[in-house]
Amino acid sequence: MRFFEKEWYNPSFLHWSMAFLFLPFSLLYCAVASLKKIACKPKSFGIPLVSVGNLIVGGSGKTPIVIELAKRYENAAVVLRGYKRTSKGTIVVSTRGKISCNVEESGDEAMLLAKSLPFATIIVSENRDKGIQKAKELGCKVVFLDDAFHKCYEKFDILIDIEGKNRLCLPSGPYRLPRFFLLQADIVIKENQDFTRRVTITNPTEKMVLVTAIANPDRLKRFIPKNIPTYYFCDHHSFTKEELEEIVQKEHPTSLLVTRKDVVKLQKFHYNYSILELKIDIDEKVIDRVDRYIKDFYAKKDSNGSNPS
Repeated sequence: MRFFEKEWYNPSFLHWSMAFLFLPFSLLYCAVASLKKIACKPKSFGIPLVSVGNLIVGGSGKTPIVIELAKRYENAAVVLRGYKRTSKGTIVVSTRGKISCNVEESGDEAMLLAKSLPFATIIVSENRDKGIQKAKELGCKVVFLDDAFHKCYEKFDILIDIEGKNRLCLPSGPYRLPRFFLLQADIVIKENQDFTRRVTITNPTEKMVLVTAIANPDRLKRFIPKNIPTYYFCDHHSFTKEELEEIVQKEHPTSLLVTRKDVVKLQKFHYNYSILELKIDIDEKVIDRVDRYIKDFYAKKDSNGSNPS
């Protein structure tokens, strides 16, 4: 997976050669995914839905943007799949800050959300419909969806546009849908235009070693000290004591440099951690658009005297 990530985002001559060979499969994938998206009839749940997603595979900052938006509402829920969790079905990870399961049951992203949003309710479910219904049952007033652009719901769609040289669909490139679907979003945002990242390191030490399991980890390079050893694992990887001990014995670090997403899985091992703290500053125009959508949703609902269809 690391090989494909590197080649998708920074394609080499080898990749372009492979991409050409896989091009028929990419065209077929694009066609099927596009027809499915175009032909769907959006479903309403009687509650405002805000999706933060992108068109590509991999990390683009969806989770920190969800956190930044959802923290502004007292009765918000975040519904996501809970990728790589050990549990099945619909699980309430936290209810307004009260965490009710462990990270293995929730998945790392859901636990990060639960710890970052003390006033929100976090729900994981393979079936997003059931997750949204559970949020309604719990009295939530707005649901934020992590990576749900492809879902056929009535919702406010925020898409993060990631510029890159490779604009082909899977498997030749990182795109799950062609770029023209950006036109279907309610708002398209770009880093350094509509949002910026601020990264600081908590508990920096003299000899840090980066250990992380996030998508496209090369994006961290601009935020970390130069020439420190780096150990990349697959996105959502569940670390073992043996893996970490091997790194510690080899590098003899004064601390392991990790992200907040990694910490929720690593804290049980009791090493000394330096933490990459990521904060997102979002343009007020984006925040206002989301707030207006939620207010207009309830204004329309009140004027109709029932759930909008």
